Amino acid sequence: RCVARSLLMLLGFIFWAAAAALAVGAAFVILMYQNYRYLFRESFLFIPGWLAVAAALTLLLTGVLAISISVKCSRYRQGILMYMLLVLLCLETSLAVLVQLYSVWAASDLKSTMDNLVYQYSGTHSQAPGSRAVDVVQRKLQCCGVQNYTDWQKPTAASWHLLAENARVPESCCKEMYSQCGGDLDHLEQFFQEGCLKKLEDQLNFVVLYMHSCCTVVSILELLAGFSNGILMRHQPFHSLRVL
Repeated sequence: RCVARSLLMLLGFIFWAAAAALAVGAAFVILMYQNYRYLFRESFLFIPGWLAVAAALTLLLTGVLAISISVKCSRYRQGILMYMLLVLLCLETSLAVLVQLYSVWAASDLKSTMDNLVYQYSGTHSQAPGSRAVDVVQRKLQCCGVQNYTDWQKPTAASWHLLAENARVPESCCKEMYSQCGGDLDHLEQFFQEGCLKKLEDQLNFVVLYMHSCCTVVSILELLAGFSNGILMRHQPFHSLRVL
């Protein structure tokens, strides 16, 4: 029983750290959707992010409850802790499944969406949402084109880059030290040459791996907390099942 109380207290503090890790993962998902929302056709991709926020808050409260039980046992708090662990397990499972499903859907649509946006791109100073989205992605990820910079040498709907005497890339491809490079293909060293698709897929894969790791670790911690709480409940059985 003493070991169970000590383990429950330790798990309470670990739950706080896990809640912070989940909150970071939620920020990754939400910010990625906010920054690149024009690339994701499905508007509900932010749902896993807010589900992770809910799981983090629940985990924080569960940590507080676990520590309070380890200090002073209460059959009512023990019962509530079991319920919260069950709710957390449901949240973590749902989160892991949704992140996996949405990442698969997003990855399948990502290339076609980016190809379409590049095809319809109408210049660096265009006010079209799609053109601005391309510029934002290229600046944030420090990339150029879908596969690489040569995508801008292909004819597009607007063909803005073929109207000049020399073929060029958007100014958003320029490196910071050459912010006014003009995108002239005769000066490859002045702009980024790597494509944006791979960088976006790497970010997406990182978010999926991070969230799955968090869910797996937290699920194991929840089972340990439930086991420790169960040992304490055996020494202080419920006199009435109405509390459950």
